[in-house]
Amino acid sequence: MQFANRLQPLQTNVFADMDQAKARARASGQQLIDLSLGSSDLPTSEHVITAIRDSLDDPSTHGYLLFHGTQAFRQAAASWYQQKYGIPVDPETEVLSLIGSQEGTAHLPLAILNPGDFALLLDPGYPSHVGGVYLAGGQIYTMPLKAENGFLPVLEDIPEPVLAQSRMMVLSYPHNPTTAIAPLSFFQEAVAFCQRHHLVLVHDFPYADLVFTDNSESLQNQKSLAPSIFQADPEKSVSIEFFTLSKSYNMGGFRVGYAIGNPQLIRALRQVKAVVDFNQYRGILNGAIAALGGSQASVKASVEVFRQRRDAFIQALHTIGWQVPTPVATMYVWAKLPEPWTNNSVGFCTQLVETTGVAASPGSGFGKFGEGYVRFALVQEPPVLQAAVEKIAQFMRSHSIHPVA
Repeated sequence: MQFANRLQPLQTNVFADMDQAKARARASGQQLIDLSLGSSDLPTSEHVITAIRDSLDDPSTHGYLLFHGTQAFRQAAASWYQQKYGIPVDPETEVLSLIGSQEGTAHLPLAILNPGDFALLLDPGYPSHVGGVYLAGGQIYTMPLKAENGFLPVLEDIPEPVLAQSRMMVLSYPHNPTTAIAPLSFFQEAVAFCQRHHLVLVHDFPYADLVFTDNSESLQNQKSLAPSIFQADPEKSVSIEFFTLSKSYNMGGFRVGYAIGNPQLIRALRQVKAVVDFNQYRGILNGAIAALGGSQASVKASVEVFRQRRDAFIQALHTIGWQVPTPVATMYVWAKLPEPWTNNSVGFCTQLVETTGVAASPGSGFGKFGEGYVRFALVQEPPVLQAAVEKIAQFMRSHSIHPVA
């Protein structure tokens, strides 16, 4: 049996290897503390569940849902965005509902790239950004993210021959996995760069709300720490931004997100979507409308939960001598590995889970420049996170590893 060549770049998957390592750990009797997946363990708000539950008794929600049937959701998304960032959005031409934002980031390259065109991607970065480009027959040029640059790409380093063949740039801040935030000044630089080189600017924005303040700063100040790309491109000249309800509203399993952007980009993505799928169940969109238009107290509460977990985990790591920077956003900790694991993050994570039951994500799974790091997801309560660090300390002592100072 023969398969398409486009599957070849998708053969290797570090996270599939980690799943096998976790299975071996379970089989050997280890009790897992899984910090490898960025799936919130917090519950969806009751008013959201109620809206979905009430929809089940309405037969009009049981059929196919086409674009025009998503109007109420698109209006709620536009209103949410306008209230949060103060930039007008047309729900008819500038918003598209998605079955999770990953659907959008994976399908958009099909609308932009011809075979051989380049996409400029962050390295390390989210794996689905890579997969969508390969499925579209595109080439990838990775923009290295280094600690000394605040985990921001240096746009001037992109070679001119690559730029001449490039059609899109993908950014994502607050950033998974490094937890970095991009200031508005960087987005302004990126917008000008993309305008100059005729690039589509894609911003994946799942952690828009997961930004921490460590004092009594106002919510407005908290917002300003994680700007939208449209604060730098208010005319939506070259940009599209992807949102999800998975993180802010703990709705990962419901698979609901949306794109806001340049009307031509929204229309092109809609054309791809139309031949791939319809939309999710209308009741899920009713729940999403309730989330976006209702009380935002649960969002603030979730941010506070992850802040407390961050503090507990970082303090525990510092106690064992692993001096990891305190993240200002997302639900992760990005930790530089000590010797002898600085070039073998998979080996570190595999042996850690098989001998202690603590599962983490190897940095190399996010790209070449993620090697030498490990990502921990803060998806457990503080006592469990502290217990995980105790196990990590035992692992390090058994391997005569000196934590990074």
